Order: sequence, then structure tokens, then C-alpha cells
Amino acid sequence: MHETAQKVLQIEADAIRELIPRIGATFDRAIDMLFACTGRVVTTGMGKSGFIAQKLSATLSSTGTPSLFLHPAEAIHGDLGRIVKGDVVIAISYSGETEEIVALLPTLKRVGVPVISLTGRVDSAIAQASEVHLDVSIREEACPLRLAPTASTTAALAMGDALAMVLTEKRGFTVEEFADLHPGGRLGRKLLRVGDVMHKNGDTPRVGPKTLLRDALFEMTKKRLGMTTVVDENNVLLGVISDGDLRRLMERFGAGVLEVPADQAMTRTPRTIASREIATSALDRMETNKITALVVVDADRHVEGVIHLHDLWKTEMV
Repeated sequence: MHETAQKVLQIEADAIRELIPRIGATFDRAIDMLFACTGRVVTTGMGKSGFIAQKLSATLSSTGTPSLFLHPAEAIHGDLGRIVKGDVVIAISYSGETEEIVALLPTLKRVGVPVISLTGRVDSAIAQASEVHLDVSIREEACPLRLAPTASTTAALAMGDALAMVLTEKRGFTVEEFADLHPGGRLGRKLLRVGDVMHKNGDTPRVGPKTLLRDALFEMTKKRLGMTTVVDENNVLLGVISDGDLRRLMERFGAGVLEVPADQAMTRTPRTIASREIATSALDRMETNKITALVVVDADRHVEGVIHLHDLWKTEMV
């Protein structure tokens, strides 16, 4: 039993490994075509190849390339109208002779929609009719009966991922853009922005530069973040006073320090972050600087809020 499982994994690993030398000028043409696409990337395939095509479409859509999956059997019964000039089609068929896809080709040619095909036969009808053909042939399937698509679908899946990831890199797709497309679930929590979890409005501790430290201490206690921002009359950040700052000042000057104005006790160059940044970036910054809170400011240093380490704990990022 273990021997069969190990053999399956070895065959599929070999199928992917053998794709590596095939990445070259033809692959580059496929990337250029996808990058220049002004419409959607439409993926299509029948049976198991159809599932691979659906996965590729989902991956493209989630990494900055608008995409949809079109079932070839539905396409030849009316859904072909979903494909318009400006789109690019990626057709997946190991045999390269899938009848439903072959039936689509004349219409795609007439509309002027280019086709990128992933097949196991360079001399197949689909490969020959494609503007770009990517060879995903394998030596053998991993199925003991040599019948069920296994290594062939793995190879197509891997080649599709290679296309999607190179295209993502070429587009300069960012973590922030990825976060916009993944608001839900555990992944969504990891990609929350600072503005989604920060303390803002009345929950943000603020004092003026001439506020006495005893009143600043009251504000810190009330807002329970272990710090307060010091802002001018326009809400521009001047500095920060933390619990640690107060303790150090009291050790040096005693209780009389509570009569000192905030601008004489504050840290004038506090660590800040923008509300659009990913919340995990705030965590990295806190850990690097050994602090528990960051002031959230806009481009003009107006205070928008405060993000605290506890906020990240609540969202299960820590």
C-alpha cells in the first residue's frame, strides 16, 4: 500500500520536474499574450481537465487577472457568447482532441480571440490551432491501470500555476491588492489592513502639547492602550507618551513630574504606520522596535488612530 502511494507521488513529482526545461520562448509568448489581454482570460476544459481549468481561472482572478471558466459543452450550446474580442482563451486538453473544444476553435478564430493551449501532443488539433501551445506531456500516468488522469492533470495544474504566478509578478501585483480580493476566512484575517483593526475616533488617546502629565495619565488610563498621542490643534502628531516614558520620568524626578507639560516629556519621533498597510506589517514593526503600539497617521501626519498588539491578538494574527 505504501509502495503504491510512494510510486504515485514519485511519478507526479517527475511529471512536474520534466516541465522545467520546457519553460522558454513559448512560455514567454504566452505570458506576453496574457499580460496584453484587455478583456478576460477564459479557461476551458472537459472532465478532469475542466477542473484544472476552473482552478486556474480562480487563481488568475485572485491574483489580479480577471478570468472566468467556460464549460466547452455549454459553450457550443449558447454560452460561446460569453467570449468577446479582447479575451484570451486557455484551453486544457491532454489529448488535444477534445471534441467540444475543437468545435469552439472556428468561432474563436472568427471573433479574433487567441488561444493558448496546454496539451500532451504538439501535433494535436487543438495544439495546431493555437497561437501558443505549451507542452504538458508526461511519460506515464500515476494510475496503476494507466487510465485515470493523474500525472497529466498534475502537470497541467503546475503549468497553469506557473503562468499565473509569472503573470502576477509581471503585473507588479501587491500584497495590498491581494488583501482587497480576499476579505473572508482565516486568510482574510491575516490580510486585514491596519485601518480595519485600529482604535479610532473617540477611542484614540489624544492630549495637547501643554497638557500636564497628570491629565495625560488620566487619558492613558481611560483609553487603556498604555500610551497617548500628543497632537497640535490640527490633530497633527507631535509625539507620544507611553507608560514606560512615565515610569522613567517618575524614577528621575518623582511625583513632581506630573506637573510637567506633555511636550517636555513626549517621544518626538514615534513609530507610525499608514491605515492602508497590512496589519501584519504593524506586527513586524512592533516586534522590530520592541513596542506594543503604533500611531496610525495619514500622509500629512494627522492622527487617524492607534493599533495595539492586543488588537492583533484578537484577530488571531499573533
